[in-house]
Amino acid sequence: MARLLAIDYGSKRSGIAVTDPLQIIATALDTVPTHELRTFLKKYTSQEQVEAFIIGMPKKMDNTDSENAARVQAFIKLIQKDFPEIPVHTHDERFTSSMALQSMISAGSRKSDRREKGNIDKVSATIILQSFMESRGNARNFSSQ
Repeated sequence: MARLLAIDYGSKRSGIAVTDPLQIIATALDTVPTHELRTFLKKYTSQEQVEAFIIGMPKKMDNTDSENAARVQAFIKLIQKDFPEIPVHTHDERFTSSMALQSMISAGSRKSDRREKGNIDKVSATIILQSFMESRGNARNFSSQ
């Protein structure tokens, strides 16, 4: 099997999370400056087999697209052009940043680590991936860095 790769897309930086090859565990991978994201994905997919990209879709409370949704849609078109053989799925990312912060607090991470936005982005991507896996019924465990 190949990995699933999730992206919490942001205007400045994007969090990345992946599954193990058996797609059992979602794990935070990295935070990448958004302008370098396509290069990062090309390098990663040359080294690891990726079954699908899962992109967090920003939604408002009424389930309509947020202001950032247009940027995410534009990014999706770019990676579909770069990786035509890899399907792209979107997944609701509402509340992932607050859930990421709460999970870091629960895990006992230091305040300085929680202030580092890149850490929250990685954990948010992991939550998006975990939620996607649960919606497909194949999530058994959860792990993050």
